[in-house]
Amino acid sequence: MTDTVKVGFVPFSAAPRGILVVFCDDTLQFGPATRKTLGAAVSLVRRAAETNQFKGKSAAALDILAPEGLKAKRLIVMGVGKLKEVKDNDFLKLGGSAAGKLRAGNDAVTIVAELPTGAMTPDQAAALTSGLRLRAYKFDRYKTKKKEGEEEVLRADVAIAVGDVAAARKAFAPSAHIVDGVITARDLVNEPPNVLFPVEFARRAGQLRELGVGVEVLDVKAMTKLGMGALLGVAQGSTQPGRTVIMRWNGGKRGDQPVAFVGKGVCFDTGGISIKPAASMEDMKGDMGGAACVVGLMHALAARKAKVNVVGAIGLVENMPGGNAQRPGDIVTSMSGQTIEIINTDAEGRLVLADVLWYVAKKIKPKFMVDLATLTGAIMVALGTEYAGLFSNNDELAERLTKSGLVTGERVWRMPLGPEYDKLIDSQFADVKNAGNRNGGSITAAQFLQRFVDGTPWAHLDIAGTAMGAPKTEINQSWGSGYGVRLLERLVADYYEAK
Repeated sequence: MTDTVKVGFVPFSAAPRGILVVFCDDTLQFGPATRKTLGAAVSLVRRAAETNQFKGKSAAALDILAPEGLKAKRLIVMGVGKLKEVKDNDFLKLGGSAAGKLRAGNDAVTIVAELPTGAMTPDQAAALTSGLRLRAYKFDRYKTKKKEGEEEVLRADVAIAVGDVAAARKAFAPSAHIVDGVITARDLVNEPPNVLFPVEFARRAGQLRELGVGVEVLDVKAMTKLGMGALLGVAQGSTQPGRTVIMRWNGGKRGDQPVAFVGKGVCFDTGGISIKPAASMEDMKGDMGGAACVVGLMHALAARKAKVNVVGAIGLVENMPGGNAQRPGDIVTSMSGQTIEIINTDAEGRLVLADVLWYVAKKIKPKFMVDLATLTGAIMVALGTEYAGLFSNNDELAERLTKSGLVTGERVWRMPLGPEYDKLIDSQFADVKNAGNRNGGSITAAQFLQRFVDGTPWAHLDIAGTAMGAPKTEINQSWGSGYGVRLLERLVADYYEAK
């Protein structure tokens, strides 16, 4: 994993090292432990605040070099705004904002996890620490040298000063694994497609075995025997063979029905015969963001030993315009037995998901299935890059996903399904066609998927706008965001995990 920040917890009494980060409100008040750490430097902060017109607004920072009276070589005062407006889910962003003020390089850092009202709770300190790690992530493994003026990677040893070290460590332990899952997903999305092709992706998913996850890899022969003609039809144009990976974490009671997550894993998408324009085609290395999320999620749940049975399934292909590629007008037979007319070979992700969803529905028989896919550009026309599109045949599941999104900040917006849209993908030559007309493109894509869930409670998340190239945030400066790991981990933890 690309993670360069090491964090640990120390008591408030520990001496600050290197860079000192503290928090104040909009009246420039500090907590008692912070005042004790600053000592006479409190008056220095007030003078500097007046000079720099620093008002302690949320995420604003006052940066003081070589502060007089402190052993720290640099003091950063972070504002939290009005205390009555600070919510628990703000601490993740606060940690990210603090990390954003640290210069890249190798420094020791002490962050005093205290508000003017007193020590942050263990959960708040854990969220602060998670935000710090998420913001510090940078994918630079292929950089052999740094250009002049180019920012270096932050490589820091960070001590989080807290009121109760043992409680903070206990609270952060599961959060650390969730962050690891997000970073795993980000790494996968950021990898170049000549490195992360289907067989290599499957190999990396297999590393989950080290955490106790059962991993089964279906090769072309196995998928052919199962009748996965929709997935194999996409893969047939590439010299890189496709794979399906089934991951199982059995942390719940023996025999309990599992929950299931399915990811689209198109490791590179040229569009096939219906080839995409050249502009920005390099971004199509991220067309496996759904599969990356599922692997990251399985990592998070297994590492923190979640008390639930979970199945993760990903379909991995390359969509290439080779001499053996499928053509518009071809008809393929899916694992479900339904025949599909290929209207557009660039509507390939739904073909991959069709067979994997059917496999999970029939072979696994889960409580529900959630699939994630960078499926349509149409969802970005509808929702931009702030929300993922949510489609579901189950109101309870949709409501729970929506609530989990509000808590984690990985938000979803429910979109409609209905027979009026479903008829738009009826085919005159086969059971269904893989693309409708231009209008309602993300909806007809979801209608296509619904034909392959066999009545299983199901939700589809179209993450085309959120998984890659999304706007930078307080906790993510990476092209690949790892979207969905925290959302789905919270869904499992809040509603489906044994307490």
